Amino acid sequence: MVLSNAYNYINVLDKAADASWIRNDVLANNIANADTPNYKRKDVQFETYLANAVAGTDSLDETVSTIDLDGLNATTYTEQANLSYRLDGNNVDLSTENVELAKNQLKYYTLMDSINNEFGRMKTATRTS
Repeated sequence: MVLSNAYNYINVLDKAADASWIRNDVLANNIANADTPNYKRKDVQFETYLANAVAGTDSLDETVSTIDLDGLNATTYTEQANLSYRLDGNNVDLSTENVELAKNQLKYYTLMDSINNEFGRMKTATRTS
């Protein structure tokens, strides 16, 4: 994490990438436990926290520059613990997990690309100044 408000946009992207990395592990764990009796699907909550942190402001730049990064963390939760797709009590659907994993990987690579672009802009700005 870069410790300056000038870099908070990158820091927010970094937090989102961390959440995506955690989600990747959680989804892989769901897939690995697809045949485990009574296993319940888990997921990661982050996007709602981010949306709440930037909601209701006129300037996204101002909001991001003052965002509380310590309060912007991903949490893992058990999804629909009372729901089971099968008689063994498991609620993991492999097709859904694979789609979510592919979607999450695209999100992670997009976030990494955005972070790299931001650093590239900074590098260009410092060269031309």
